[in-house]
Amino acid sequence: MPALPIAEKVAHDIKSASWVREMFERGRRLKARLGDENVYDFSLGNPNAEPPREFFDAMRMCAAEHNPPMHRYMSNNGYEETRSAVARFVSREYRAPYDAGGVIMTAGAAAALNVALRAILNPGDEVIVFEPYFPEYRFYIEQAQGRMVVAPTDDSLQPDLEAFDRAITPRTRAIIVNSPNNPTGVVYSERTCRGLAELVARRDSDERPLYVLCDDIYRRLIYDIDWCPALAPLVRRSIVVSSYSKDLSVPGERIGYLAMAANIPQRDLLVAATAMLNRTLGFVNAPAFMQRVIARCADALCDVNFYRENRDLLCGALRDFGYELNTPGGAFYAFPRSPIDDIEFIDVLTRHNILAVPGSGFGRPGHFRLSYCVDRKTIERSLPAFDAALRECRDARVAAS
Repeated sequence: MPALPIAEKVAHDIKSASWVREMFERGRRLKARLGDENVYDFSLGNPNAEPPREFFDAMRMCAAEHNPPMHRYMSNNGYEETRSAVARFVSREYRAPYDAGGVIMTAGAAAALNVALRAILNPGDEVIVFEPYFPEYRFYIEQAQGRMVVAPTDDSLQPDLEAFDRAITPRTRAIIVNSPNNPTGVVYSERTCRGLAELVARRDSDERPLYVLCDDIYRRLIYDIDWCPALAPLVRRSIVVSSYSKDLSVPGERIGYLAMAANIPQRDLLVAATAMLNRTLGFVNAPAFMQRVIARCADALCDVNFYRENRDLLCGALRDFGYELNTPGGAFYAFPRSPIDDIEFIDVLTRHNILAVPGSGFGRPGHFRLSYCVDRKTIERSLPAFDAALRECRDARVAAS
């Protein structure tokens, strides 16, 4: 039998790759056959709110500058003016002091998370994530030679603190916390954040540091509260991982950052490691033009009302039809319970030209994820199909009994 032309682990990972991308490919084929307007695609979290005016103003201003050096290499950490602007924004957002010395500009939040994991993990170290979780976490952790450990959440999809405490072992090096959460849209409460911080503090030591990686890319997309509870200021070794993909609705521009407070033990060494890895992992530096843009609009925000209205329309209708779901407090995802096996129900939805992602793809069977960052008309046209899909399952259950 001939050898694989690619690495065996990569071949295995391709087969177990994200359900999100699988549904995206199904959708592409379905749209080619039926036309875009006849397929209701809720599979991909692709921000589509209008970017804010400040972003376009900043782009025009930077594009008008005839300054050839601005397109050359810079420090792997990023431009000083950009890091300073981000530090000021993060300080306001987290109500805690951050400075430019602790900010590393990256090619999106995914790059930031990969850089951070490589900086802190030794081979075999464990990283705890809470289910349901963003599925690519596993790839990022394993690429850094770590091992992902999944901790459960309760019925309200908040982390189960007792189970989390039991999941911590002498090999635990980091915890990834994502709130508002993908795929659920759940915002972790102030009580949850304080409980997590207390448990981390008990286990963290200079001999065995325990980091909290705050994957906070959705924290400003909130609907029912004025400020998202923040874990980062509550723990000694927190690293904020974020980007402007969601805040500005510009995911294709790949501009993100790491932020580390000045009181992290041995921060200088951590910053040096992340800067070096930013280069050697192949990112080199965040895009120069977008860094200049962000320096001028670091605290701008897209129209969150667009997502709120989508949420209310979709979740209200689903609840009226009889679906069970909690109203998401943030991000742009809903996570209803599946009336039957979630993977089977995805097939039912597909027959009704609806594309969604099974909860199994996020480590939480029995649910399915809907991304409501879509055109309003897509939601409106899809509602009869959602109703029909649920009725089909109920009718099948009655017939079987």
